[in-house]
Formats: sequence, C-alpha cells, structure tokens
Amino acid sequence: MAESVGTWWARRQWSKGTDVPYPIGSYRGDWERYPVLIRQYHPEFNSGITLTQIPPVAEVLLVWQCDAGHTFVATPEEQRNRPGRERRRSTWCPDCAALAVRRSAPVAAAPAVALAPYACGHPRDPNRIEAGDDDRCYLCRRLDGSAVTRERLLSIVTPGQREALAAETGTAGRYRWVCGRGHGTWESTVEKMLGGRGCRVCSNAAAGAERVAVGEAFVSALAPKPASVVEGDLRQRVAQRYAFDLSNTAIRVAKPFFHQLEIWPDIIIPELRVAIEYDSVGRHGLEHVGRHEVKDRRKDRMLRAVGWEVVRIRTGRLQAIGPHDLVAGSVTAGLLDRLDDELALIAGELMVASYRR
Repeated sequence: MAESVGTWWARRQWSKGTDVPYPIGSYRGDWERYPVLIRQYHPEFNSGITLTQIPPVAEVLLVWQCDAGHTFVATPEEQRNRPGRERRRSTWCPDCAALAVRRSAPVAAAPAVALAPYACGHPRDPNRIEAGDDDRCYLCRRLDGSAVTRERLLSIVTPGQREALAAETGTAGRYRWVCGRGHGTWESTVEKMLGGRGCRVCSNAAAGAERVAVGEAFVSALAPKPASVVEGDLRQRVAQRYAFDLSNTAIRVAKPFFHQLEIWPDIIIPELRVAIEYDSVGRHGLEHVGRHEVKDRRKDRMLRAVGWEVVRIRTGRLQAIGPHDLVAGSVTAGLLDRLDDELALIAGELMVASYRR
C-alpha cells in the first residue's frame, strides 16, 4: 500500500540502517527521460527528498505541481503511466486534463414517446421513419433480404450472448462478435453488422497485409507519412550511405497489433531484415514514455517473432529498451557510424559491406 513520503523514507532508513538509504542521483538515469515530471517534482513539498532518491517503482505518495500551479498527489508509477492517447501536456496533470475536456452545452432531452412495438416484437425507434405498411421493422426486413442471415449472425456472436440474440426482442442491442480467423472479438450492433461492419483486423488486412507472407516487408496503403523532419533526415542519410531498398513501409506480423496485421517502422531494411525506429519524447514529453514505451516493447517483440531485428535511435534522454538500441542527442555522422557498427553486428560485416556505397 502506498504511504506518505516521510513514512516511506523513515522505514527505508530503518531497514537499511542509514540516514540516507538512497543517495542523491541514485535513480537519475530512470527519471531523466521524463523531463515533465522533473519539472513537476519539488523537494520542498516532499520532505526535502529529491526525485533522484526515489525508485520509480516505489509505493510512495509524492506531491507534484504542474506548470499551471495545480498541486496533486500520485505515486511514481501513476505519474509515469499517466499519458494516454492524448498528445497534450495537460495529460501529465489530472486537474489540467479535466479542464482540457471540451464540455458541450447541455441539450434538453426530448420527451419520451411511448410507441407500440412492431408485430415482430422489436421495439420501435421514434427517430426512424419506416416505409411500407406491413408493420415489419427495418431489422426484420434487412435480416430477410440480406446475405448475412440470422443463422450467420448467431454463428459469430459470442456463445454467452446467442440466447439473447436469438430472442426476437434482442436483435437491436449491442453484442460481442467472434472473428472466424482468430483475431479476437469486437462489439457492434446487429444493424451495423448487416451494414457490413465486421472484424477490423480482417478489413485492415484486406488493404494489403493478407496478400503477403508473415515476416515479409511490403508497401502498405495504411502506413502513415513520416512524423517528423528528423526521421526524413535519418532516412536520407541512410540512403546516401547504403544501397538498400527503402521503399517498403510495413512488415507483416503473425498476430494483430492494434487491429493491424502489419507494423510500420520508420525505416525498413529488407536486405538485412532490420527495422530502424527514431524515438524522442516529443513536444510535450509524452512520446515513448510510460504506456507508450510498453507499446514500443510489444512492437519490438512482434517484429523479432517474425525474424526481424530492431534498432531504436533513442533521443531526449530516452534509455535503450533493446539490445541494439543507440542512445544519441541528434542525428549526426557519428551516429551513422555507430549505426553501421550495429548493423554489422546484426547481419555480419560482409553483408553490410556489400551494400555500402
């Protein structure tokens, strides 16, 4: 259980038998990749203990203060994992994050209209205008006229919900559906399923990944454009030094990675089966830290599982997370020399030498 910083420090003093159980600077390397947290932490709020004296995994409640002046309490783990999908500085502070949520003006709810159900038993939607006079709801008409029959829907819904879906009054709800190719489950309504909504992994794979073998590099229509000027500079330097084919944008993987059967490294070298990633903390110190680092590690494991190696160029105080990662301040000629050594270590000097210009 997390405890106050004073209590935690006193307990560590007793267990280690010293007044300073963790000297200043003991965990500098663990915290320096979180520049925002370094700014938010103030020793005067935490019994004079510096951030470099606190293990990142310690169950201790620390007092933080954001740039806007909000003061809040959180453990080191809570604060390191706070950034989520948002790409703004306010996500490091719970108060700023709450204020940043756009609140729309309240809309008066329309008075409920009680409508008799259809003859089939399905409830009427007061917002939907039905055509025809046979008193058959849109759902029944689509079930009868669609190639996706009721039996087909029953075959792909999760077993625990088949009884509810089979009931005539339950087909308008949300259910979890099972992908026949083993890509997991997803939630959707019967109406969306009849309209063509299916497994996102399958639909994304149809754009190209399903046409190549696992472990192969290819040009993907879904791959994003380069995210920064530095990535473009790194790619240009690699192209000038080696005769690699850098046209591929994706690598086919065996299991889904965020609804995709492909991964998009910054630079793909199919001749060596090496993927190069350029990592920085980004404008607000949010990228490649906390939860995003967990995603990077998972991505690397999936690439290695299909026969590829990953070299991450880690900047902005980011530490190496893989055996071939390079920690650097910027993209320079010296960095390219270090990258050359790492490629030779992975694929062999003779192989790399055959592609040097």
